[in-house]
Amino acid sequence: MRVLLSGNEAVARGCYEHGVKVAVAYPGTPSTEILENVVKYKDDVYCQWSPNEKVAFEVAMGAVFGGARTMVAMKHVGLNVAADPLMTSTSVGGDGGFVIVTADDPGMHSSQTNRTTATTRNSRRSRLSNRRTRRM
Repeated sequence: MRVLLSGNEAVARGCYEHGVKVAVAYPGTPSTEILENVVKYKDDVYCQWSPNEKVAFEVAMGAVFGGARTMVAMKHVGLNVAADPLMTSTSVGGDGGFVIVTADDPGMHSSQTNRTTATTRNSRRSRLSNRRTRRM
């Protein structure tokens, strides 16, 4: 059976189908619908709203330390707020899986910046390409 899903619904469904046991998020458009859709699977997935992105990341990392597959969701600028635990998590590891979802907001409909991860990736690629061209 085919089902049409939004991107946020698809992320939630994918987490459920791949065994995520803990889902944590900070509400903020455009990522709010992710946890709202994970709640549909609350019998199998523990869901929690957090007071800010840093706390959400820390709760998710705690679950990873305990061996759970975990997902944390926030808007793209929220990852700046969670930068401290993000940097720490890269050196300590964990026993569970960890999915970090950062939702972009192209067009600045509900965010402070218009930068998206695609824009960042593409602009970096073009800068690297320009450097290579200048060296030749």
